[in-house]
Amino acid sequence: MSTAVPDWNAPWRRAGDLPAEVTGFVGRAEQLASLQQLLGDSRMVTLTGPGGVGKTRIALRALPELRTRYPDGIFLVELSALKDPELLARTVCAVLNLPEQPDRASLDLLTEHLAGRRALLVLDTCEHLVDACAMLASLLLRDCAPLSVLATSRQPLDVPGEHILPVPPLPVVPEGIDGTGAVALFAQRAIAVMPTFALTEANLPQVLALCRRLDGIPLAIELATVRLRALALGELADRLEDRFRLLTGGRRTAVPRHQTLRTTIGWSHELCTPAQRLLWARLSVFAGTFDLAAAEQVCAGGELAMDDVVEQLIALVDKSVVLRLDEGTGARYRLLDSIREYGAEWLAQTGEKEQVQDRHCAWFGARFEELEQAFPTSRQLPVFRALRRDHDNLRAALEFALSRPGGERRALSLAVSSWPYWMAAGLLGEGAVWLDRALARVPEPVLERGWGLARHGYLGVFHGSSARELPYLAEAREIGERLGEDRLTAHAVMFQGLALGFLGDVEQAQARCEDARARLSALGDDFTLTVLDTQVAFICAMSGQAAEAIALCTRGLRAMQSEPQERWVTGYLRVLRALARWVEGDVIGAEADGRAALACAWSLEDSIGAAYCLDLLAWTSSVRGRHRRAALLLGAVARLWEPTGTTLGGVVSLQQEHRRVEQEVHGALGPDLYARRVETGARTRIADIVRMVEQDAETAQPLGAAVPPGGAAEGAGGDGAVAGAGAAAGPGAKALTPREREVAALVSAGLSNRQIAEKLVISKRTADAHVEHILAKLGAASRIEVNSLLGTPRRG
Repeated sequence: MSTAVPDWNAPWRRAGDLPAEVTGFVGRAEQLASLQQLLGDSRMVTLTGPGGVGKTRIALRALPELRTRYPDGIFLVELSALKDPELLARTVCAVLNLPEQPDRASLDLLTEHLAGRRALLVLDTCEHLVDACAMLASLLLRDCAPLSVLATSRQPLDVPGEHILPVPPLPVVPEGIDGTGAVALFAQRAIAVMPTFALTEANLPQVLALCRRLDGIPLAIELATVRLRALALGELADRLEDRFRLLTGGRRTAVPRHQTLRTTIGWSHELCTPAQRLLWARLSVFAGTFDLAAAEQVCAGGELAMDDVVEQLIALVDKSVVLRLDEGTGARYRLLDSIREYGAEWLAQTGEKEQVQDRHCAWFGARFEELEQAFPTSRQLPVFRALRRDHDNLRAALEFALSRPGGERRALSLAVSSWPYWMAAGLLGEGAVWLDRALARVPEPVLERGWGLARHGYLGVFHGSSARELPYLAEAREIGERLGEDRLTAHAVMFQGLALGFLGDVEQAQARCEDARARLSALGDDFTLTVLDTQVAFICAMSGQAAEAIALCTRGLRAMQSEPQERWVTGYLRVLRALARWVEGDVIGAEADGRAALACAWSLEDSIGAAYCLDLLAWTSSVRGRHRRAALLLGAVARLWEPTGTTLGGVVSLQQEHRRVEQEVHGALGPDLYARRVETGARTRIADIVRMVEQDAETAQPLGAAVPPGGAAEGAGGDGAVAGAGAAAGPGAKALTPREREVAALVSAGLSNRQIAEKLVISKRTADAHVEHILAKLGAASRIEVNSLLGTPRRG
């Protein structure tokens, strides 16, 4: 089974990370300085101004300089693709990586997590959710001092204590060739589209006139400069002047700034061919970004043939109507908000809005179904990651489906097929919300309702609301039996067993699970039988039946060998076996399973799965004498558990073990060093912690920094000598890192490099490299000499 950790250069940007600038930034020194000052004086600042004036660019430009002021983080929440105000708090929770909790509102999670933190929450593009954003900001500012909020909006939020920073258009003044206002932006963008362009004293008056006509609005200027590919500067200025005169009756004062932008967008629209205009309108149904395949499937039809979509899309990119984003795995595209709004108005006028939305729904519904089919296979991870990039479109598709009168059962089917996405993404509560909305529209006992109830129960049990889900599951079972749908009935019974197991009713849980096993065996549903093994293993592990849990997990992992890249089930089988092995005293086995489970969990960005793994790895580090590393892991895992309101799923026996390890590490390091290491772990990015575990280092380093193997960079005494099982301890071992000592012990035992790789759950290439380093450090001519140079292995 592959246990590689995620690609640390993954092409997607995690929610909340600050995006890199892709075009040059011009001017705005006054606004940037004012923003810095206002954020120093106030906890709530809103950048206001018309669309296209540059509010978001100013905010993003200022943020890197503010990092030291907000040691607990800066979190960017991009709201342009969010349409439902009820999902605002959930969206912010997702940016903060806060797992959903049953019986707790997302707003409560936010206030609890942010209270006392010196952090900055950036709410970008609030105008279409102004009431919801105002309420959220007001509550957070009241309950979460010293938290600060920075918003961008076309209108103020009217929150108590809010300071408004109006963002004006760029100044249009005769500032010369090397200015910093609208003229400089025009020159920069003109050179980008036409490298031979140069701003001179001769053409400066024409540029000034054009920028004045565009009111210095950056987006309007960028749209206009694209026309330099086809028009000379003088022609561009003349045609733009003619257009404004036509639209305003020649009265310059009749053109407010928002109308200036709309006029410029309209001009770009008129300069498009009919096919390009049609594509522009149809693209407006996308929320967030989209790829070419989606554009072709959603936008083709009628006058726009499938084969023409790519050609017209390229033309719209060339005209700066569509932005092209290079994410490494292929191009993605997006429309700026103002341009999307303009296209949506045109789409409504064409009379085909519902048709295009239906195609959008069908395309992303098929993506949900693709993940459902790929979930038991090695295709699970790539399909899931592709869906993760389309998160905003998935929400939009569900909204479209739920808005259709007469399409209730279709909408419920779509919500049912989405369950693997919410499960793998850890968004269990949101998945249940969509199912609740769809179930409310289909009260009759049809097959779609049965599956909706069953999947709601499954998500809810993992979310921790087992007692509340039992009625859902009972109704799902009843529908399955009434309709003779054996598969639905089997799944409902299995989920009932899981719910009862979480509630501590072991006897009833095991009885339901055995009933489900018989039903699933009769259906030949091998994958669901493996899922059942994870559930029964959990029940066994939590009730002290460690050997039975290990046997079930091992059987499940053997069943998954045919799909070596599957992550979700494999990860939970690994972590459950790791916990059971820990109970049995198999420290090396528990650590190997814990490392492999962590790779699976983090590849899916599953923070709860990662928390279980890191907690366990802190325990194994402690028992092996790596107390500084254990303290670092304890600090990191505390940050992951904090938003859940509990640790280790509330299982008392595991919580007791966690506290015992904390006391053990505290005693080994002393209070000062222990506190420093825990604090360092809590402040370190989880991605860097995971990478540290993969490299078997003592200290986490940011991506790109050299990670000192074995922790040589932080303290050399006491803690570096690993006394774990199988670690070599002879005099020759002093030059080796902890991982190399572990490998050396296995070399001495006669294991081949491939066997070592399998034993330690690393790649053979990594094992080869370790052995080469060991031979070089020890000056050994062959593997046979390693044992004599190291001495007798010491076992703990």
